[in-house]
Amino acid sequence: MIRVLLVDDQILMREGLRKLLEIEPGIAVAGTARNGLDALELLAGTAADERPHVALVDARMPVMDGVELVGRLRTDFPGIAAIMLTTFDDDAYIFGGLRAGARGYLLKDTPPDELVGAVRRVAAGETVLGGPAAARLVAALRQDEPPAAAPLTGPLTGPLTGPLTGPLTGPLTGRELEVARLVGLGATNREIARRLDISEGTARNHISSCLRKLSLRDRTQLAVWVTRGY
Repeated sequence: MIRVLLVDDQILMREGLRKLLEIEPGIAVAGTARNGLDALELLAGTAADERPHVALVDARMPVMDGVELVGRLRTDFPGIAAIMLTTFDDDAYIFGGLRAGARGYLLKDTPPDELVGAVRRVAAGETVLGGPAAARLVAALRQDEPPAAAPLTGPLTGPLTGPLTGPLTGPLTGRELEVARLVGLGATNREIARRLDISEGTARNHISSCLRKLSLRDRTQLAVWVTRGY
């Protein structure tokens, strides 16, 4: 059973997430808190074997914000993996949260099935980044200014090449390379499916195949692989 802590200053958001997660098999809501300080006090009063495995943390909260809370969780409760879940697509929160130790960063308009999947993946030790956060991480690796989000429209044309060092190589099929390239651009599974006219399930399967063939842990590492042109 994956135990989840919900930390958000908006009661409607907390209760909405609770209802979403409580109907999922294998997931239980271990508690809720309205800010980082409340969350730490709740955890301090909880037995070690009953503490949550994952914390969904809002970025902007009174008293103690999400970035500070994530840092405190990393030092005081290292067994809890934090996902920042916020309306703010902002570099300060994205990179601040990741530097503090967040294992994921998602926007609040993330589809419910992707949010549930992210909770399961983070509980399993993976890192999960939503499309905008992944795009900014890739931009930082390129040492460029973070690009503005652009719609994924129009056909793929020309050879599939990495943005830095030349053609991508490896054991991937042509379709898997297309999917990997879109992951490198920060596309979500839904955007990949729409762009390539495939189902979201097929997109997920292609990503899993890419990770397996390249011995990578998660889609963030795949995005880095694409960015570096390996």
